[in-house]
Amino acid sequence: MEKVALQFAHTSSDPVAGGTPRAQTPPEARYDPRLCNEDLAPLREQNWSAYNIFAFWMSDVHSVGGYITAGSLFALGLSSWQVLVSLLVGIAIVQFFCNLVAKPSQVTGTPYPVICRSAFGVLGANVPAVIRGLIAVAWYGIQTYLASGALLVLALHFFPEWAAYADVAQHGLAGLSTLGWAAFMLMWVLQALVFWHGMEAIRRFIDWAGPAVYLVMVLLCAWLVWKAGWSRIDMQLGGHRVEGWDALPVMLSAIALVVSYFSGPMLNFGDFSRYGRDFASVRRGNFWGLPVNFLFFSLLTVLTSAATLPVFGELITDPVHTVARIDSSTAVVLGALTFITATVGINIVANFVSPAFDFSNVAPQRISWRTGGMIAAVGSVFLTPWNLYNNPEVIHYTLDILGAFIGPLFGVLIADYYLVRRQHVQVDALYSMSPQGPYWYRGGYNPRALWALVPSALVPMFCVLVPALHAAASYAWFLGMGLGFGVYLLLCRGRQA
Repeated sequence: MEKVALQFAHTSSDPVAGGTPRAQTPPEARYDPRLCNEDLAPLREQNWSAYNIFAFWMSDVHSVGGYITAGSLFALGLSSWQVLVSLLVGIAIVQFFCNLVAKPSQVTGTPYPVICRSAFGVLGANVPAVIRGLIAVAWYGIQTYLASGALLVLALHFFPEWAAYADVAQHGLAGLSTLGWAAFMLMWVLQALVFWHGMEAIRRFIDWAGPAVYLVMVLLCAWLVWKAGWSRIDMQLGGHRVEGWDALPVMLSAIALVVSYFSGPMLNFGDFSRYGRDFASVRRGNFWGLPVNFLFFSLLTVLTSAATLPVFGELITDPVHTVARIDSSTAVVLGALTFITATVGINIVANFVSPAFDFSNVAPQRISWRTGGMIAAVGSVFLTPWNLYNNPEVIHYTLDILGAFIGPLFGVLIADYYLVRRQHVQVDALYSMSPQGPYWYRGGYNPRALWALVPSALVPMFCVLVPALHAAASYAWFLGMGLGFGVYLLLCRGRQA
């Protein structure tokens, strides 16, 4: 069946991916226009190598948000080795689930919202698409704000007289200073320019951005270690300490936090795995880009954070703040540009591409891939994202809420593809409104998938919002995913979904 699916996948083109020659009959002419445009159609050519997938994860990991999230684990009372173990276990779980969600899109050549049609119905797929798209809007704003912090550091380093305009109490609007707004909107425009040039430009950007960021981070870490002296670096960091068996539940919470952080790009990873030349290349890229790459990233994060204590007299987990403390214009410029590049990388691949496909799926003839991405970019401004990621407690709260919504969508999709459909997908039927089609239900919505979402999202949300249940809040993604998976299978018992 996979060979049949691949045959279908190669009957169309992806103009966004860079000028692939068209078949004589383009897919948008063969498929129902209410379900297809040239961006949502199955790919004609799938040519991403394992390196391209590896570079995707490098860009996804090396953002300011990634460093801050990893650094925030110290606030839980964990020592450096406990943080390192939590990061590695968490990323191993992410790799496992990414391989699961990658296969259906790679085999069929279709993006995330289209493959969701097999589980939710040809119109019902708009439900997970819109939810994922709205989450991407929030993340897009958060990452843009974090990257704008590097621009702010750069501006104040060379123009310290602007400090008053960086003070929200003196000159600010909606919780952000005037200079902060200027930096935020400049980052907003820069990212939009890269996105507007299409998927091929994005691929080229992430191919070099990840290694370049690594080079600078290694130099920053080496400078801090040299400045501090190896003997002065104490790997036992943080304020309060959790010891012995008491550390286990805290580490489990930290592991869950890592999975929640990557839950967004993990859910719509099919938007990228569809470009993989084969599933083996995707798996190799995931291996090098997740556990191997993340191991090096984790060591850099832990060592860099530990070295800030003897060098600056305080623990600094935000790399932008670390660079700002260095008394060198060259270092500040290089560091700021590096973190801007890193965050632009993750923002485009995780939070621009996803809503581009998701919103386009809602009305293919009215919303193109580019229009969908710009909807997300504009919407992110109105969320005031700087209020969602301004301290460790708020970071964890934000991730828990997002995980409560993303987990159920993941569980239903995986249960449908692997256990209900047995990995059989009729690609042409994904673009058909025919009542005889396998993915058509009354009104176009699969009621079993939608009913499975209700308890699967409500239970983890209660855990996040109800103080008495807050101990389970860190596991919101796991709860939602498990419930979505189990409830959907229960509703589909004994029949085709």
